[in-house]
Amino acid sequence: MRFAVAAIVSLAALASSAMGEPVAYDAVVAHERTASETPDTTIGSNGDTNSDAVAIANLTPEQAELMAEDADWNAHASLYHAGGGGATGNDSLGCRPVAMRTLATDPRVIPRRTKVFIRETVGLRLADGTIHDGYWYASDTGGSIKGQRVDLYTGNGRASMAPARRLNQRTLTIVRAGTFDGCPPATVAPAAPLQMASN
Repeated sequence: MRFAVAAIVSLAALASSAMGEPVAYDAVVAHERTASETPDTTIGSNGDTNSDAVAIANLTPEQAELMAEDADWNAHASLYHAGGGGATGNDSLGCRPVAMRTLATDPRVIPRRTKVFIRETVGLRLADGTIHDGYWYASDTGGSIKGQRVDLYTGNGRASMAPARRLNQRTLTIVRAGTFDGCPPATVAPAAPLQMASN
């Protein structure tokens, strides 16, 4: 796990260097060592190292802590979608599946209503241009999902799988991030808009 922590620190340093700030020699050496020891899919998954570095540099303290923790599960992943022979209807909690948030699990391994952090999805550029924050919600199950296996719901139609295709049939690093009530949220709640005082 020390390599993942070094990667976070060194990528943050490299991202700041792109903004004209100096980078310590030790940070560059750590980044080069980590890059040679860590597979490409460990951090970020969109193949764009610049946006991966920015996503890592912009982690919240909670995300950085989850990124550095040991895995609670290492699960084999597959992708699923709605329509055209894909998923239909509601998930096993009775909720509408939420694209790039709903996770189908074996509830004996990862219980339903578990909020998880999947580090390989941090930095994934989504269809609407936003960057994935790594959080998923175990709200679905499936007959073929047994043991250390998960299905990532990508949205409507086969094309919805494009942003996450690199994760298909890979083993993902999953950390427990808590529990949730109700249905999975569609997105992180935006900040309240500023209101102008009226005279």
